[in-house]
Amino acid sequence: MKIAIIGFGDEGRSLLAFLKKSPAYKKAEIWVLDRKGSLKKELAVEKLPCVLGEGYLKSLSDFDVVFRSPGVPYLTEEIQAAVKAGVTVSSQTKLFFQEIEAHRKKVKSAKPLIIGVTGSKGKGTTSTLIFQMLKNAKYKAALLGNIGTPMISGLAAAKRADYVVLELSSFQLQDMDMSPDIAVVLDIFPDHLDAHKTLNEYYAAKAAIGRFQKKSGRIFFYTTNAWSARIAGKSPAKKHAITPKQDNLRKNFEMASAVARTCGCSNTVIEKTIKAFTGLEHRLELVRKIKSIAFYNDSAGTNPVATIAAISSFKEPVVLIAGGKHKGYSYAPLGAALKKSTVGHVILFGENKEKIAHDIRGSRRPVTFAATLREALTMAFARAKELAAHAETAVVVFSPAASSFDMFTNYKERGLMYKKSVHALR
Repeated sequence: MKIAIIGFGDEGRSLLAFLKKSPAYKKAEIWVLDRKGSLKKELAVEKLPCVLGEGYLKSLSDFDVVFRSPGVPYLTEEIQAAVKAGVTVSSQTKLFFQEIEAHRKKVKSAKPLIIGVTGSKGKGTTSTLIFQMLKNAKYKAALLGNIGTPMISGLAAAKRADYVVLELSSFQLQDMDMSPDIAVVLDIFPDHLDAHKTLNEYYAAKAAIGRFQKKSGRIFFYTTNAWSARIAGKSPAKKHAITPKQDNLRKNFEMASAVARTCGCSNTVIEKTIKAFTGLEHRLELVRKIKSIAFYNDSAGTNPVATIAAISSFKEPVVLIAGGKHKGYSYAPLGAALKKSTVGHVILFGENKEKIAHDIRGSRRPVTFAATLREALTMAFARAKELAAHAETAVVVFSPAASSFDMFTNYKERGLMYKKSVHALR
């Protein structure tokens, strides 16, 4: 058997380790395919055959099985050509679901139950809260997926768990033919239009979280979001409609509580978990206070709706830092939100700074361009000092409303750079 692993990041490496140990794959000829030519030395040391560089997807039809990373969408032209040629196209997500199903049949148990969480924002917070509530209620639980730990790396722990909580992106769900036992659909709005060809394609990918559920399954959704409700409507599972009492980041707490409650967590455990929760890194994270000015890192805010939620969280005067790689949508909604917000100045940097400035011009907020994130922060600090002189306090919020790939490897690297720069301020 000839196998290709597309993408050799954390997921690709964990998948390689699994395949080498698996009785079904350990005798296979395994290749690594990656755009990065810099991997050549590492792969040569490991004696792994590889195809690197721009043409790394050109010969997919030479393989029996191809495992794609979430960074290579299923509808990519080369992937679809391989499918038509009879190549089996899989992913770490599909393999994980297959392994869990095989385990349950082997031990004749319904456990572990898989809780899958998707949405355009709030996935990480909601997934983490559900996981912590289950743990605090003394259930054996694992937290895997898009949140950072590759699924296959956590497979052994997952098999011993009562519940496995998975954060699932549209790219992980896109070609799924299985759905989690408990599906959680948060707010859905246009996103990733740089990778998905159309909005309907994006929504269809998200809908896979419930499409293959059994009638005995459960699906949670927001009644206040049309696409969340539509996706739930396509599932045969029992519906749990959640109407949030709040329209800010804390609505994730309400969803997590509802899911945990149906899993057997007590209100006492749920309330204690929420009280102890300090938030996740890069998600409206308080980095530092310098006298009357607070600095927040929301690098995970990679779309306008996330940035709108961030700036709506403050009553103090705000200086917003935004910008990055354009993902194919309008920033006009951000402009409308700016008019209603306490944002007094907008600092823009990155590939799409002029696009954002054009789309938010109706907000009548002053806009300044910066060449780098560090320069943007220096400018924002100066503006915040001016605002604080009149209002006693001010806030600098870094919430890009765009992806990081114009200047950074990912949103985490971008967030760490921002935090490092904040700590260097004097």
